[in-house]
Amino acid sequence: MFYHLMLLLLCLLLMSALWFVQYRIRNAGYVDVAWAGLIGMLAVIHGVTGDGGLLARILAAALGGLWSLRLTVYLWRRVHRQPEDGRYQALRQNLAHNPQAWWLAFFWLQGILAWAFGWVFWVVANNAEMSVGLSLIGIAIWFVAVAGESLADRQLAAFRQQHPGLTCNVGLWRYSRHPNYFFEWLHWLAYPWLAWGHDAAWIAWLAPLLMLMFLYRVTGIPHTERQALRSRGENYRQYQQQTSAFFPWPPKSRRNQV
Repeated sequence: MFYHLMLLLLCLLLMSALWFVQYRIRNAGYVDVAWAGLIGMLAVIHGVTGDGGLLARILAAALGGLWSLRLTVYLWRRVHRQPEDGRYQALRQNLAHNPQAWWLAFFWLQGILAWAFGWVFWVVANNAEMSVGLSLIGIAIWFVAVAGESLADRQLAAFRQQHPGLTCNVGLWRYSRHPNYFFEWLHWLAYPWLAWGHDAAWIAWLAPLLMLMFLYRVTGIPHTERQALRSRGENYRQYQQQTSAFFPWPPKSRRNQV
């Protein structure tokens, strides 16, 4: 338990430092970068210190680390090059009476969530009963998820460059309003197969359920779509009516195709 408490303290300290940076530059978007980076850091730490088999420890560190590296670099480039995300700008306006106390609590919460999701990699890295067959299923899901999320990110970036101000509805975005969120959720479904056989494997199954809740109902889709409606109005409202919110599905109409 001391080991996990020290990691939690480390996450909170790093988030506190990042909160101070946010206070100076007024861009809270770096919290997303830190969230992804912290989970990757924890995956590597757990892989190095785990007591499971060599394969289990390598997979925990490699899969968690590589997923985190791709997402962290992508988010860093987006946040570093652009003004503060509209979602955070709206929050900043709503909390103008005492914003920094709220922002510090928000950064700490993200650190706690990163620490909590990092437990998935602790379970995998300490799995002494890992099945090679089930591990191959998990690895296959991981590859599909990371490739899908990367493709969705590239398609969105290319569309925004060619059609600024419009709603991306091509490629994977034709079948889901948030394919990046869908593949992010799918990624967490890879680890239960790697944790199979461990007494705490239920933690690995809990992660995709929690991620689905956060993305679908709490911090993901609701905030993103409110901002999209503010910035793109009727163009996005039509897209909402035609396209599945999360799970990829054929659109209802092609009227909004560019």
